[in-house]
Amino acid sequence: MNGRPDMSVRINKLILRNPVMPAAGTFGYAAEFSRFIDLNQLGAIIVKCITLEPRLGSCPHRLAETASGSVCTIGLQNIGVERFIKEKMPFLRTLKPPIIVNIGAQSLEDFARLVARLDGVGGIDAFEINVSCPNVKKGGMQFGTDPEAIYKVVSTVRQATDRTLITKLSPNVTDIGLMAKAAVMGGADAVSLINAPLAMAIDIENRRSRLGRNLTGGLTGPAIKPIAVRMVWQTAQAVNVPIIGVGGITSAQDALEFIIAGASAIQIGTYNLVDPTTLVKTIAGIESYMLRKQIAGIGDLIKSLDVS
Repeated sequence: MNGRPDMSVRINKLILRNPVMPAAGTFGYAAEFSRFIDLNQLGAIIVKCITLEPRLGSCPHRLAETASGSVCTIGLQNIGVERFIKEKMPFLRTLKPPIIVNIGAQSLEDFARLVARLDGVGGIDAFEINVSCPNVKKGGMQFGTDPEAIYKVVSTVRQATDRTLITKLSPNVTDIGLMAKAAVMGGADAVSLINAPLAMAIDIENRRSRLGRNLTGGLTGPAIKPIAVRMVWQTAQAVNVPIIGVGGITSAQDALEFIIAGASAIQIGTYNLVDPTTLVKTIAGIESYMLRKQIAGIGDLIKSLDVS
């Protein structure tokens, strides 16, 4: 092999220079990380979930550390679509990577209204449909655990835009392949998985939830990586669209597990809060691995698990 490996990835209309991007909800609106890394080195940028109206999110306590991770319930806190367009998009338009907006809503009608509003905004390359948030009572798991509901949400969004659609899937299901198929039938160009498994943490001294009145939240961090890798592999057997792997990734080694299992790209979430340079370190680590193994293109790694 001569020269540097080709790390570029295509996800429908999106061309990513490499397969690494942040996960929604852990990277703010990107500007927050601009003093730590060169954002233009990333394969794509996903901003935190946007809803029609501003959301205050869950009441405290919102996060409890656990072994190799945390249980959290943020509740999709965000500034709402109008402030996002006015205050955040001007900066995002200055960046080179594709911009993906994660979107959430409590009804099909709200999904349609939200996408109709964003579809006319320049600088947005794709939407990631959030049907899998484990800490939103409406518009969260009620969509993400029912294949018919997933189909209806995705098809509703598909009718409102011709931009690339990614559907983020919940792990809180029996058959992840069935959910992925429903998303693809609805018009998804790709799927991302997994969102956080539903979890709980208890303070034994007062016998109350460590998340207070929220009781439960999503488990994030390295603890969920083996589950996520397994579900990516299962999904790769079920659908023939690009898969974006997410869940517990802390390094290039973790990312490569997802890619070998069947992911075309990966997202890093919680570990951005531990080390804000993790994304660029992971890009460098994947390239180093490909050079060491004499792998010319990332496509030669995707879904390359030896099951013999």
